[in-house]
Amino acid sequence: MEVLAGPHAVYASLDAARRQVHQLHLRRGRSSRPEIDSILALCGQRGVQVRDASDRELTALAGTPSHQGIAAEVGSYPLATTDAMLQAARAKEELPLLLALDGIQDPHNLGAILRSADAVGVHGVILPSDRAASVTPTVSRVSVGAAEYLLVAQCVNLVRELERLKAEGLWVVGVEQHPRAQDLWAVGFEMATVLVVGSEGTGMRRLTVETCDLLASVPMMGHVSSLNASVAASLALYAAARGQGRLETS
Repeated sequence: MEVLAGPHAVYASLDAARRQVHQLHLRRGRSSRPEIDSILALCGQRGVQVRDASDRELTALAGTPSHQGIAAEVGSYPLATTDAMLQAARAKEELPLLLALDGIQDPHNLGAILRSADAVGVHGVILPSDRAASVTPTVSRVSVGAAEYLLVAQCVNLVRELERLKAEGLWVVGVEQHPRAQDLWAVGFEMATVLVVGSEGTGMRRLTVETCDLLASVPMMGHVSSLNASVAASLALYAAARGQGRLETS
């Protein structure tokens, strides 16, 4: 069992209905707020028990003072498969857009990336099972609940999974400051795509780079040589979604 803290993550877990919510804990003496009223309505629909708690109890339960007066005891995060992601794209009659993260370790970076991934409507996110952050309650809170809606898969061998997706007809595009990288804005993205973003410090591993069909880099005009991984991922996600024609442009 896990504990989600904060109204956004708690609401999303109830709304997405992908994992069991066992009990809701609310700050004692709370005042009525629209987001809390919406959560209580969902609890009523799903038969979730609600109990009052002090700030001290909530902090102890959530493991953080950043609970904003609400926490929920929930089941473990439901992992998906890449097959389910491709099926989701087919059901929507859309070109598949997946995101693979090669070793993102900071849960705050992962949460920010998942928030952007949900914003552009990706069909799924692929994480390595070793030496990488997974979807924890902290990640769900930082993602403002976006993680609760996304299909997320963990794989033992990322390169092997990328090769399998290539066999399914997807192009693997690595986002990397690399000598043979194209300008991100020059990539058309009129194809089924897996975007790959590397770790915060070292980028993608060598075998991952070699597996990519092409590499793309974000143009840099200032004095720094690289972007935060979550910023680079967001820019690439929006470029790919726009290229696939799934974002309205003026």
